[in-house]
Amino acid sequence: MANVYVTRMLPQEPLDALRRCHDVDINPHDRPLTREELLREVRGRDAVITLLTDTIDGEVLDAAGPRCRIFANYAVGYNNFDVDAATARGVILTNTPKVLDEATATHAWALLLAAARRIPETERFLRSGQWAGWGPLQFLGRDVDHMTLGVAGAGRIGSKFAAKAAAFDMRVIYHDLQPSPELERTCGAIFVDKATLLRESDFLSLHLPLLPATRHFIGAAELAAMKPTAVLVNTGRGPLVDEEALVAALRDKVIWGAGLDVFENEPRLTPGLAGLENVVIVPHTASATFRTRLAMGMTAVDNVLSVLAGKPPQTCVNPAVL
Repeated sequence: MANVYVTRMLPQEPLDALRRCHDVDINPHDRPLTREELLREVRGRDAVITLLTDTIDGEVLDAAGPRCRIFANYAVGYNNFDVDAATARGVILTNTPKVLDEATATHAWALLLAAARRIPETERFLRSGQWAGWGPLQFLGRDVDHMTLGVAGAGRIGSKFAAKAAAFDMRVIYHDLQPSPELERTCGAIFVDKATLLRESDFLSLHLPLLPATRHFIGAAELAAMKPTAVLVNTGRGPLVDEEALVAALRDKVIWGAGLDVFENEPRLTPGLAGLENVVIVPHTASATFRTRLAMGMTAVDNVLSVLAGKPPQTCVNPAVL
């Protein structure tokens, strides 16, 4: 039997499947491992299941040693992996794509609607006991129906997000490195350049991978180019947005509002963000449904089981090592 380490408690079913075949140790704390703990716990393992909060670089790979064959991320993203370092050492890296697409797309809509109609703000007002009764000018929000929806990133999640716009009779525009004929066919979406996306979107949702070219895809200049009535939604990666610039733009009413599931320096928020009423902030919960988190766990475990059995994994992010 191989020895597998899991850096955070996962749903029980995938852990049971893993334990039926191998020895498994799990981080006993309901928090990410410290750097020192991570370096210590990976030593002598045959496989490690990780989270985005675990930075897997050359130092960690060397601490694990030549016995370790796979680091399996419990996430679709893998910007916590030093892919080149792992590939140079012949270590397989995997992620959990596809299984969280629907949940994340739906969550982006929840943030969009909550920001547009000021749901958290009005709920706080009601719970505080301040509400004295209905009034015609209370808490006016933005219309969603028949507006222009902008989508940055036409991958799986962005495409599923865009498809749901049909329920609101929205015009859909999108931007990516290249056009998506499939998105245009299924949603009637229109491919535009970044400047047009910023200028025309009433709601702009980010679904881009985090790459050097996409870091701060939205900064002060981009926010200034958006409509003052626009809402920005981010369920992609926190560093897609310059959070300091966003705080200033929301404070100064450069844009109407925002809905954020991810943050630039998680779990820390940029000073001033939490005190703003025109932003909906939730703690990275886009994939937080029972079915989705279970499917993520099963994908990560299946990848580990395959590699330890001498088979290729389902979702390798550095196939050069296979």
